[in-house]
Amino acid sequence: MKQPLNGKVALVAGATRAAGRGIAIELGAAGATLYCTGRTTRSQASEMNRPETIEETAELVRQAGGEGIAVQVDHLVPQQVQALVARIEREQGRLDILVNDVWGADFLIEWNVPLWEHSLEKGIRMLRLAIDTHIVTSHFALPLLIKRPGGLVIEMTDGTAEYNQATYRNSLFYDLAKTSVIRMAWAQAHELKPHLCTAVALTPGWLRSELMLDVYGVTEADWRDACVKQPHFVISESPRFVGRAVAHLAGDPDVARWSGRSLSSGHLAKIYGFTDVDGSQPDCWRYFAEVHDAGKPADATGYR
Repeated sequence: MKQPLNGKVALVAGATRAAGRGIAIELGAAGATLYCTGRTTRSQASEMNRPETIEETAELVRQAGGEGIAVQVDHLVPQQVQALVARIEREQGRLDILVNDVWGADFLIEWNVPLWEHSLEKGIRMLRLAIDTHIVTSHFALPLLIKRPGGLVIEMTDGTAEYNQATYRNSLFYDLAKTSVIRMAWAQAHELKPHLCTAVALTPGWLRSELMLDVYGVTEADWRDACVKQPHFVISESPRFVGRAVAHLAGDPDVARWSGRSLSSGHLAKIYGFTDVDGSQPDCWRYFAEVHDAGKPADATGYR
């Protein structure tokens, strides 16, 4: 098996489930050594109260062909992140890829509730989980990443810059959280440029996360059954799709061409030629703008 990332070291911050897990697996399949962090272990659950654990993610990385190392980290605690980076430097001597995917705030969102009625406590907590965690992680990880040219930082978000600029994301707090991460990638790109390193923002489409599958009462094997309840779910994608986008970015010798850009899994699939696990190339954000938001009947023809 070709492993273009053999010898590379990656940190996926927020690798417990969903996009983070898919990214870790695909980086592992490409041969990388993965530090998979999160708050939920087999002995301790986070406030998300989900069954997925970082140990499971690390095992999936190993099964895919990489080296998976699970480390429990709360990325809001600077001392824990500092200790994590010190460990990576001690054990590996390098960091080539940083994926800031920490989130874990789905249960805090009050959809379609105006700012003055939304729980302030939940909203501020959401921003801390979505923004502060990324800043803390980059603060400690970037000094190690810039020791070698070619380092890559990927800021995971929801929605492209173009889509989010034109579309209210149904909650001020959620809107601010996801657009802020895009700007964060842009700013880091400027600061990393003198060190010949790259930063991008990346979004999956409608993600078939473990939580989303549970919401619709389906599994990855029979996810299309959910289209009866929500027809537009036909454009959804597995976490492995955005994982493959990350792996291709990490393996691109000309990745600097994307620095500071807002990217999506669907767009990169067309550039790099990869597919989702079912062999398709779902282009969710174009679909949302042209079909879903336009009020047209669900039909993914031409979009996957």
